[in-house]
Formats: sequence, structure tokens, C-alpha cells
Amino acid sequence: MLSIQHVSKHYAGKTALNKVSLEVREGSVFGLLGPNGAGKTSLIRIITLITAPDEGEILFQGQPITRDLITRIGYLPEERGLYRKMEVIEQALYFAKLKGLSTQEAKTRVKDWFQRLDMWSWRGKKVEELSKGMQQKLQFVLTVIHNPKLIILDEPFTGFDPVNAEVIKQEILHLKEQGSTVILSTHRMESVEELCDDIALINKSEVVLSGEVEEVRHRYKKNEFEVIYEGEALEAIEGGTVLHTTTLKNGQHRSMLSSQTESPKQMLHGLIDQREVHAFKELIPSIKDIFIEIVGGSI
Repeated sequence: MLSIQHVSKHYAGKTALNKVSLEVREGSVFGLLGPNGAGKTSLIRIITLITAPDEGEILFQGQPITRDLITRIGYLPEERGLYRKMEVIEQALYFAKLKGLSTQEAKTRVKDWFQRLDMWSWRGKKVEELSKGMQQKLQFVLTVIHNPKLIILDEPFTGFDPVNAEVIKQEILHLKEQGSTVILSTHRMESVEELCDDIALINKSEVVLSGEVEEVRHRYKKNEFEVIYEGEALEAIEGGTVLHTTTLKNGQHRSMLSSQTESPKQMLHGLIDQREVHAFKELIPSIKDIFIEIVGGSI
């Protein structure tokens, strides 16, 4: 769907992007991650033709992006832009027609989206009367109203309570099922694991990590395991090292183990011989854990 090839961008002597290359698969949800100031927004603005790269190019379905092709893209920026004095329904129809829909088609799609997202009852209100979350719902609808092939969402969950955040997550998955490709830029790492097929992590203007979500998580695993058991707390284990042990309320113990071999079988067999084992699982790092390990600091 999208091929980003050796893209660089500089502002007043500062490098925003340094030879960034990425491939976004058609029909996928692609997570564009990174700390504040890493270059994510600069890349999004180049994709949407708001700015131009100093070097490199971006291909959309094999073609350089042009003003004609930009109509196939829906973009939800982090900085929201709504006409506060305008009625909700009036604004939705206005934006739908700006994106090429006929008046009748605009009315049909707006009503459908408003009813799906429980917005129909406040269609006559002015935008300034809406809560931050309700305004965000409206902005999301304006982004996808024209059925774009590529949807770029920059922090789409800002302002939402958990219920409405879940509603938008389900709509993103539904859009993917209908054939849209989604680029999702967010600091909510739990949303990344729930929604994304692939990710790329940009730090200090460069891509420092990319790949399929589950492949990346397994790439960074450390051969560590958790075991829950009855009996005395473990102090040593054949084939591994006891990293940490806690006593649970029911008298059982939870130990974190590090295996010294490629396969944990030897360690597990030793455990079963010594204790009554109730659970044993490998610890796979989350995307949040990996983000912090690579970038440092907190999200």
C-alpha cells in the first residue's frame, strides 16, 4: 500500500527524519511508534503532502503520491480542527462534500456513522457544546466518511473514556476488514498490541525497530519463565537460575526463572520432580517493555 524510501527532512539545521524506509502492507494496521519529537508527525505530514521530503520518495500503491491520489487518504491529525460555532450535522455534511461525496451520499453516510457511534441525538448541537470525547468522535467520522483506502490516525484515543476508546478500536478493526489500510500513531501501547499487525519505532529521526508485532515481541524475549507452585520457595533449580520469588496469599509461591539452555524442558522436569507445579509460562515482553528498553524513560 505504502512504500517509504530513504526519506529525510531537515528544519533549520535540525534533522527530523534521517533516511527513513518503511513498507506498509495493504489491508493491515501499522503502528508508527516513537517518543515525542522522534519524527513521526514529520513523516505523516510528508505522506499527506502537507510538506515535502528533502530526500527520498513515498509510493502509494506503486505510484508517487499526487494531489489526485491524496483523496484516497483519510487523516486524523493530533491537533484537532473543527469549526466550533457550526452545528455537528452541518459540519459533517460540509466535510463529506469537500471529500467528493454528493449531497445525497453525504447525508446517507453521515446518518449511518452517527447512528453507529451513538451521535445522532446531538446532531443539532454546536461543536463548542460537545465534550472533548464527543468532538473526537466527530473528527473520527470526518476522517473516514469518504471510505479512504489509507487511514492515518494520530493519537486517535485522546479524550476518550474506556468505553468509547473500545468503540473506536472496534471501528478501526471493522475498517481493516472492509479493506482499508490503517497507520496508527499512538503512545497507548496496549492499543498497539490489540490492533496492529506490524510496527515501526522511530527514535531520534531514525527507524530503530520494525517488524510484525508478535515477531518483535519474541525477538526481545530473554528466556525467562514464571512458575506457580506449592511447597517450599525455590532457591535453586537445575538448568536455570531463580531470579525472584514471592509468596502468594494462598500459600503458593511464584518464582521468576531464567533458563540456561535453549529449551526449558530440563528446568521444567526438575521443577515437577521437586514441587507441585500449577502454572508454567514463558515471559514474552510487551511492546511497552520493548519501547522503554530501546528508547529509555517512560511513555
